Amino acid sequence: MILNKTAETVLKKRYLLKNENGEIIETPEQMCFRVANAVAIAEERYGGDSKFWAKKFFEIIWNQDFMPNSPTLMNAGTTLGQLSACFVLPVEDSMDGIFKALWDMARVQKSGGGTGFSFSRLRPKGDIVKSTMGVASGPVSFMKIFDSATEQIKQGGKRRGANMGILRCDHPDIEEFIKAKWEEGVLRNFNISVAATERFMEAVKRDEEYELINPRTKEVVRKVSARKIFNLIVEGAWRNGEPGIVFIDEINKNNPTPHVGEIEATNPCGEQPLLPYESCNLGSINLAKFVKGGDFNWDKLKDVVWTATRFLEDVIDVNEYPIPEIEEKTKANRKIGLGVMGWADALFLLGIPYDSEEALNMAERVMKFIQLESHKASQFLAEERGVFPNWNGSVWEKRGVKMRNATTTTIAPTGTISIIANCSSGIEPVFALAYKRVNVLDGEEFFELNPVFEKFLKDKRLYSDELIKKVAETGSIQNLDFPIDMKRVFKTSLEIAPEWHVRMQAAFQKFTDNAVSKTINLPNSATRADVERALMLAYELKCKGITVYRDGSREEQVLMTKKTEKDKEKLRRPTKFIEPRPRPRVTVGRTIETKTGCGSLYVTINEDSEGIAEVFVQLGKSGGCAASQTEAIGRLLSISLRSWINPEVLIRQLKGIRCPSVGFDSGEIITSCADGVAKVLEKWLKGEYKKIRFEVEGIKPLTEFTGEESTSKMIGGVCPECGNILEYGEGCATCRFCGFTKCG
Repeated sequence: MILNKTAETVLKKRYLLKNENGEIIETPEQMCFRVANAVAIAEERYGGDSKFWAKKFFEIIWNQDFMPNSPTLMNAGTTLGQLSACFVLPVEDSMDGIFKALWDMARVQKSGGGTGFSFSRLRPKGDIVKSTMGVASGPVSFMKIFDSATEQIKQGGKRRGANMGILRCDHPDIEEFIKAKWEEGVLRNFNISVAATERFMEAVKRDEEYELINPRTKEVVRKVSARKIFNLIVEGAWRNGEPGIVFIDEINKNNPTPHVGEIEATNPCGEQPLLPYESCNLGSINLAKFVKGGDFNWDKLKDVVWTATRFLEDVIDVNEYPIPEIEEKTKANRKIGLGVMGWADALFLLGIPYDSEEALNMAERVMKFIQLESHKASQFLAEERGVFPNWNGSVWEKRGVKMRNATTTTIAPTGTISIIANCSSGIEPVFALAYKRVNVLDGEEFFELNPVFEKFLKDKRLYSDELIKKVAETGSIQNLDFPIDMKRVFKTSLEIAPEWHVRMQAAFQKFTDNAVSKTINLPNSATRADVERALMLAYELKCKGITVYRDGSREEQVLMTKKTEKDKEKLRRPTKFIEPRPRPRVTVGRTIETKTGCGSLYVTINEDSEGIAEVFVQLGKSGGCAASQTEAIGRLLSISLRSWINPEVLIRQLKGIRCPSVGFDSGEIITSCADGVAKVLEKWLKGEYKKIRFEVEGIKPLTEFTGEESTSKMIGGVCPECGNILEYGEGCATCRFCGFTKCG
């Protein structure tokens, strides 16, 4: 097992066993043996040789050909013993049902699993509650209770819980649900998705109305414009990536056991549609390990697919389930999810651009092969062990195919396991070709390269420390002096047009039993129309869901630029009160007008050589209390900014403050004057007020407004555990340094 510094950090922090004093008591090799031996015990139930299969399981993990999902690596061979990652729990329309789901969630998350819920059965806000003759508070209010509970639960003592909340598009509270995460910090432990029906999507295309139905009475409440609701989905996705969409009818068309029940929800990242109380254990094959001589080593890949399929099947039997209902439903259908990672690395090795027809064709070819061989492996296991209990009446029974598992393939997020495997995550393009890493414990700085890119540079004798530093500044080679054909292949996520992201997802979905976790990355400049095109393309190409993420659209993000020692000094915690730097004699800036409910608001932002030096805020109407309050906002912002307070913190404090008078600026809601100031300041920091150049007495602003594309990149925020950058991909924010993930 070849481990870089990041992989070593992740293993030590999250996977290797520790004693009561928190001291690590196993090596990576021992971890692999622990997992392989624990899972292979299942072979003895069927008269198999557990030692033989433990050796086979160990080899594919130790060689980094295959990695099981995190709970299996963490818990196999331990007293906890819960090995599955994905769960869906039902939420019934009663107080008992709701709090039963909450209690079940706590037990699942404590054991290391992520939970998905459909809240579509809950009666809408304002509906009657007969037992008290009161009114219902609606799905969103109960989601907040689940969110608060998750906040207090740490999964197996190792990671924070994660949820997926789904509401059908025809639920009367759908507008409230769509807007639920527009305010930063609300439902922070939930990903949310709208369950969009074909009826709804076709009504959007035809600009028709559709019915909203009370789930309690099954009666039509009212009709609404499908385009209006879809536009709200687009707006939310453009603002901060949520909600996503699950195409619920497409999911149920591929439900292998429709006689058992209808699928209503997925796991937190959307790749695993499940029936109520079902769970699924996942694992991923590192495709980069199978590239040989300009093609894949198909014989080796077949062998690993068969071994990995058997491994995941064995996990079902040795697993310790958190509640009896989950064990019963899981063993009745025996779903497993074998997927892939290292796809971008594999394309690099093959010299195939991600955004090309050749890449799409190769994706279909590879996934078709994996699915076919995993199905064959499951059929072999069915002959050896019997079909899954719900086989009678299933899609497989109707086809006359005996299967041990209702499903065998899933493209799952591989945030931390891809770090251990030293490969790119899932089927995503690489986020950056090189990173500057900081070990916050000892202050060590080092550069980390994509391993395939590094080998390529060394083979071509292009490698140098100076070159790596240049690449690490932006993570890209597109603005550096490299051959055109190399630039064509070594593209990063934001350098690939959104439609290629969607088409790649669709290519893998075509030969995947379950679903595909993939983020459609959009540049910060993407419009709402760009988001709409991505969503509609995913529907047309029969994806089972879609998540888009516009770069830099979340408040938690920061603009990462090349830091100087002076910048670092600013961020250190002062040991005593500090005085703000004096206002310089000359500053440069601009005044921006924004519309509020109180009238036009004029925000003047001036910079000196150190950054923003002052902010003036003035209402169009002079005098009065409101004008004095806006002047106070400006003064306090100015003092704070000259005292080195992070402007992102100030924006978070002001953004979302509400007053009775709401305004609209270019279609954006401005909830108060304070909110308007925050949004202007935020756009300033993102460089949206471009094509302006300042030259006053030789002062050059910290932020350049040249009308050219900035070489700085917006990235997925700051990791709360180690302070490095987060990547947003596979429907999840993940730190490639310490392994922190927001998706559990």
